[in-house]
Amino acid sequence: MVVKQVKHWLVTRANAARWRPIQDWAEARNASFTQTRDGLGFLIEAPKALPGPLRVEWGVSQRSYLPGTELRMRCEMGLHPDLQLMVLCRSLMENLERAVFEAYTDTLKTRVDTDTPEEMRWLVMFPKFNNTSQLVRQRYGVVGVTKDLTGAWMEGELSDALVQASQDLLPDGHPFVLMCMRGNIYLRTEMAEPDIAKVQALVRLLECAAREALRVNGRLSDSGAWPTTTSIAFTPSTRPGDVA
Repeated sequence: MVVKQVKHWLVTRANAARWRPIQDWAEARNASFTQTRDGLGFLIEAPKALPGPLRVEWGVSQRSYLPGTELRMRCEMGLHPDLQLMVLCRSLMENLERAVFEAYTDTLKTRVDTDTPEEMRWLVMFPKFNNTSQLVRQRYGVVGVTKDLTGAWMEGELSDALVQASQDLLPDGHPFVLMCMRGNIYLRTEMAEPDIAKVQALVRLLECAAREALRVNGRLSDSGAWPTTTSIAFTPSTRPGDVA
């Protein structure tokens, strides 16, 4: 027991030194930085961040399609729950589509059950949106509850931000998911080691997506023209410690 405690202390101490730049950045944003109980990951919480309270976690992946460790984020926006939109890297979209097809045809299932994460269910349930720039189409797949809503989300600065990310942040084939659901904006990506520059850049991308979603939300709130969707009925309960 003593050896285990000493080992844990050494790991925690070493990681505290490695992650000091990220901690300093978080605290400069009036956010809290804490290591996970096992000392192998961290949590950043910024309740007063704009455009919405921010939560950033790095640690063991909570999705099977992200091997090893991941960076996951949530920006709480209070958007309409039916504003359901997703951007993901094209190679991941193709892999998830193949996995859904194989899982539900091989077992003769006729529906996507609630054990399947939204990332996979939405590829079956929602229409794809392809009216984007050539660079966006080459690197990303885009789906949403309606094509009109998806197009409105993508028509502003988000498309440019995604193109920029594909050039200097998210190399071709790197697993990445950006989602608007349950009134919030979520981001997940594989990250073997937390890097301050990449964390900062991904937070900016998340905030851009949040601002654009807020714009769409406001437009639809004014018109009252919300879509009817059954996807809410498929929403599973959030797992402990999962930002999504």
